[in-house]
Amino acid sequence: MAAQEKFFYATGRRKTSSARVYVKPGSGKFVVNGLDLKDNFPLGTHQAIVNQPLIETNMKAKLDLKAYVAGGGKSGQAGALRHAVSRALTILDAELRPVLKKAGFLTRDSRMVERKKYGQAGARKRYQYSKR
Repeated sequence: MAAQEKFFYATGRRKTSSARVYVKPGSGKFVVNGLDLKDNFPLGTHQAIVNQPLIETNMKAKLDLKAYVAGGGKSGQAGALRHAVSRALTILDAELRPVLKKAGFLTRDSRMVERKKYGQAGARKRYQYSKR
């Protein structure tokens, strides 16, 4: 039986999505929910969002990442994944923290969808008012 491989784990959140990322030294392979990154996030903008911390720190070809994302839509999942990857990179190497902090990748984006209120059409929108 082979020796246990050393990996680094982190979680990230955005809207209602949460992501768990396992990072280990490797060749740049990125697997999300058992699929390749490009298969899970077909839009180039989502792929770019997820890869931002790796590109910013020049670690894209040096690490293998395995991620599990659940909840929300693709945009929220991409944001959660970026947050988790950034946190994992700081655990991997503490010297990367200032670069990621300056780029704003370590800050949890707290924006959520505002709830719909009763007596209204939506969170802010009212039903049409007729004076006569």
